Amino acid sequence: MSQTSANMNDLKINIPGELDKHLLNDFQYGFPLESRPFKKIAERLGTTEDIVIDRLQELQNQGAVSRVGAVFRANSVGASTLAAMSIPENRLEDIAAMVSGYSEVNHNYQREHHFNLWFVVTASDEQALNAVLDDIEHRSSLAVMYLPMQEDFHIDLGFDLKWT
Repeated sequence: MSQTSANMNDLKINIPGELDKHLLNDFQYGFPLESRPFKKIAERLGTTEDIVIDRLQELQNQGAVSRVGAVFRANSVGASTLAAMSIPENRLEDIAAMVSGYSEVNHNYQREHHFNLWFVVTASDEQALNAVLDDIEHRSSLAVMYLPMQEDFHIDLGFDLKWT
């Protein structure tokens, strides 16, 4: 499964140093919108752009960060949908890994339900979105349930991390 759907007890995350703590917490909001955002972050934290990029890559490798990037209101740029699949338990890990391999898939997660794998797909337009979903169906030989947004709700995705 992808790191976003892994059991939290399975993650091997080292206790973060001060720089990592700032990277994980301080830029969830107000991420610099410029051509070299990591350089701007490095300046604010008193380090180099290369070190910021290296630390974020390591945090991603450890599973502490799934991605670094903008979050746009659904369907305001391109097209997106929530999708779900009913996958036999013995194929769940393989199908989840396959689904996570698409750059258009933001994350996936397992649910204890008949539809046991859920994921969000974003693409440049409806045609590209449907192509990804169709390809997932073709490669898995399983149906994908498309669940396009009917009503927009704002959910704050930030977490104020407290360090002990």
